[in-house]
Amino acid sequence: MNQSIYSLSISGRITLDMHSLNNEGGEGNQTLTRQVTIVAPDENGKPRLAAVNAISGDMMKHIQAEHLHRICMEDLQNHPLCQGCRLFSANRINDDTDFFSSLKDDKSTVSIMNKLLPHCTMDDLLGILITQGNRSNPRKSVSEYGWIVALPEFSQTDSYFHVKYDPERKATKVSTQQVQGSNTGQAIFHRPANSGVYAVVANFELWRIGFNDVAWNYAVKDEEQRKARAQALLLSVLYTFLQPNGAQRNTQNPHIVDFEGVISLSHKPLPAPTVSPVNNAYREQIKGIAQSLEPLIGIGNVSFDEFNSLHEFAAKMTGIISKVTPYSVTTAN
Repeated sequence: MNQSIYSLSISGRITLDMHSLNNEGGEGNQTLTRQVTIVAPDENGKPRLAAVNAISGDMMKHIQAEHLHRICMEDLQNHPLCQGCRLFSANRINDDTDFFSSLKDDKSTVSIMNKLLPHCTMDDLLGILITQGNRSNPRKSVSEYGWIVALPEFSQTDSYFHVKYDPERKATKVSTQQVQGSNTGQAIFHRPANSGVYAVVANFELWRIGFNDVAWNYAVKDEEQRKARAQALLLSVLYTFLQPNGAQRNTQNPHIVDFEGVISLSHKPLPAPTVSPVNNAYREQIKGIAQSLEPLIGIGNVSFDEFNSLHEFAAKMTGIISKVTPYSVTTAN
């Protein structure tokens, strides 16, 4: 099968227990879990509004960035990083003083992207907005994550009581009134823990690796380097689901119970199909889309791999990573 991949999408359901990956702040001594409102089918298949806990796409992108950073730092010869990315700075290329010294007064997005994309793997793959020197030069990310939303019928958020231990409290007798007061040193707080089955949607535009969207040509011309970047990108995606980092993992490391879904691939310039797993028939929908497109694009130009466990997901991704070659679009020159 042709392994030159234009885009790759993941649609799946991941089961997470007792996690706190994305909180939205606190109110008093209560940490609040993030809630979103979605439209989901009820038991009769009719649409209904439901409030569920969720993990933002921003959080998933940050998790992937952590894994990609470690992969690149292990092989800087094949995956060069700017000064900011080497330090895992959120400003990334904007912290690279040498890069901006080389630009001088150049503010052209075309020429800046032609210099940026070979210069830094992470800025190429994850996108960046260059703001140094009164500039505003955007690089769109190759990775796209949707919100990870819990299915209404399989979602629960509980709040647990915690107290900060005060060793001096044992040394003195404290009245009941003092224990309830604020001058005892005993910090009382409540922390949420979420469990549920979550719908995942993500897309990765492999054809855009090293591609200058403004000039419509490849700033990274070496196909082997683009292949190495595609492998690093997909490996970081795999690691993202194997170890979803986030808030309060020191005491609430998520229990990853299961992961099932579909990896869809396109081998020509068309989007790899994805359907939200909030829809119970998402697998059949993705298969149907692929089959419906065959008369127009030819057999085999949209393919999909189903997986029914985290182990199968890892095996499928490993097979794709070992053979992947990014699709090369026709360029302006």
